[in-house]
Amino acid sequence: MSGRQLDEDDVRVKRGRSTRPRSKQRPAHEDAVDAFVVTIDRGRITCALSANPDTEVVAVKARELGRKAVTVGDDVGLVGDLSGRPDTLARLVRIDPRRTELRRTADDSDPYERIIVANVDQMGIVVAVADPPPRIGLIDRCLVAAYDARVDPLLVLTKVDLGDPAELLAAYRDLDVEAVAVTRGGSLDELTAHLRDRVSVFVGHSGVGKSTLVNALIPDAARATGGVNQSTGRGRHTSTSAQALALPFGGWLIDTPGVRSFGLAHVERQRVVDGFDDLAEGTANCPRSCSHDEPDCGLDQWCEEGHASAARLESLRRILRAIADSHWARTTCCARGTA
Repeated sequence: MSGRQLDEDDVRVKRGRSTRPRSKQRPAHEDAVDAFVVTIDRGRITCALSANPDTEVVAVKARELGRKAVTVGDDVGLVGDLSGRPDTLARLVRIDPRRTELRRTADDSDPYERIIVANVDQMGIVVAVADPPPRIGLIDRCLVAAYDARVDPLLVLTKVDLGDPAELLAAYRDLDVEAVAVTRGGSLDELTAHLRDRVSVFVGHSGVGKSTLVNALIPDAARATGGVNQSTGRGRHTSTSAQALALPFGGWLIDTPGVRSFGLAHVERQRVVDGFDDLAEGTANCPRSCSHDEPDCGLDQWCEEGHASAARLESLRRILRAIADSHWARTTCCARGTA
């Protein structure tokens, strides 16, 4: 018995489950609503709607944004449930370009920088005159970070009833840093004038009175406060995350947890010099790779010609020494790691 000859018509090919290729196009989300990031807690991002700041919406970052980080102060776009009711969740689908980024590293040997807040106009460096005593080194480092981020620094002195702030103010007079002195129960009019209609952030040690000051400026803030440990002279950590609060007279104020170190491993020296308009032009006469803190520095002659004051140059050099110390610590740590 001869069998039938088979040809290609007898072959049956099983079709795959899907013949339609996956599209790489993503929605444009042109209907996304503008919002402002208020705080972040374990992946849940609380945002205030730009059109109605009283409405706070909890959102999660959309998958298409990838590993792009969101930080307090970001201007973002939201879609989904924007009612702000409990147990509702929106999607964060857009992060707008940042005007400013205030950054720091954990310490001078850490190569990874961390963004503290974004889109701020002013950095309030909160310092207690006493209890705990002020640390000039930390203030200088905060100033370096402010100059690097092109953010206006503001020195806020608290607990002035416990000590005389004159010596501390004199140390920063030649840097043209605005300073405000406040005390518990005293007037806040001068500080209010600096904060009005601006996005500001408070940075400083634990125990210097940041959260207490926030509660005085915003009665409904209810930020946790704590005292100073009498044995160690250090404040207790009460704030665990940064939070932006709407000021009743206009603007935003961001309260941050207390810091005990402010690394500057990410800061370039020239960016700080460029922040001093009266001295930056004089660097054209400096030798190549000048540290601006050496005998042949052209800034000395620039000041002798009357373009800037010698006291302001010395203040700049003190700031640059903080950067030099941080870069030396980073280089030493890397050398030990490769040895």
